[in-house]
Amino acid sequence: MTYHFEETLLYIDNLSVAYDENIIIKDISLIEKNVVRAGIENTGQLVAVVGRSGRGKSTFFKALTGLVSPKTGKILIRDFEKEDINAARSVEEGDIGFVDQKYTLFRHKTVKQTFEYALRKTSLSKEEKNKKIEEYASKWGLEKCLDKYPNELSGGQRQRTAIIEQLFSSDKYIVLDEPFSGLDVGNIEEVKKTFGMLCDESEHNTIMFSTHDIKLAIELAQSIYVIGYPTIDGNKKDYGTIVARYDLREMGLAWKEYGDEHRDLFKEIVQQMMNS
Repeated sequence: MTYHFEETLLYIDNLSVAYDENIIIKDISLIEKNVVRAGIENTGQLVAVVGRSGRGKSTFFKALTGLVSPKTGKILIRDFEKEDINAARSVEEGDIGFVDQKYTLFRHKTVKQTFEYALRKTSLSKEEKNKKIEEYASKWGLEKCLDKYPNELSGGQRQRTAIIEQLFSSDKYIVLDEPFSGLDVGNIEEVKKTFGMLCDESEHNTIMFSTHDIKLAIELAQSIYVIGYPTIDGNKKDYGTIVARYDLREMGLAWKEYGDEHRDLFKEIVQQMMNS
């Protein structure tokens, strides 16, 4: 598949987070660029983060979404409010949407009220907001759910509502913590379709997700980061960092049916995780 990289969408340099001087993650740096594929109008970025439990994935996501302040380092995203494609700004809370495992929603707001609240800071008129809500509800299969409350929705409907809510408030960037956790085969397929819809929205859409399912990470993502405890000078440290990165585009494995090369990568990633 022919593709090329364009402007930087996400830039993280020397990120560390500590709670009461206890370092949780350290020395995390990464760059994700806009990827343009030949003959395909929109192709957003799908990035997977994997690693053993307790290695700092959730803390990394909280820092990425502005929910916790870094001890060191910086997180920059492209500033879409400026015409210069190289314009960047520091991440603040709300810039990157966050969907947790519970698909947390306002209990006392209907789906439509939730969407209206997410659009409150936009310059859209009331009519434009209603039109956008109706368009997204129709496209994402929620048109019959607009007047329902969260406790009246299925798990898949809650997840789609939570994703749209974050898209309305955060636009191009969204992080999902374990979106496949506890789902059956049918619901996993629904989430995979949702990822495809997110990527189809814009070539600039950058979706990062964590998962314990390495096969799904390889099947869906274009780049995979393994977070684990590094071994330095023969000693395993007790903080999380990126111990391996795999660019499936450069490896010729992205956007391809799962095969023998993907299975070999699966074994390599599992080994990386076990060693860290």
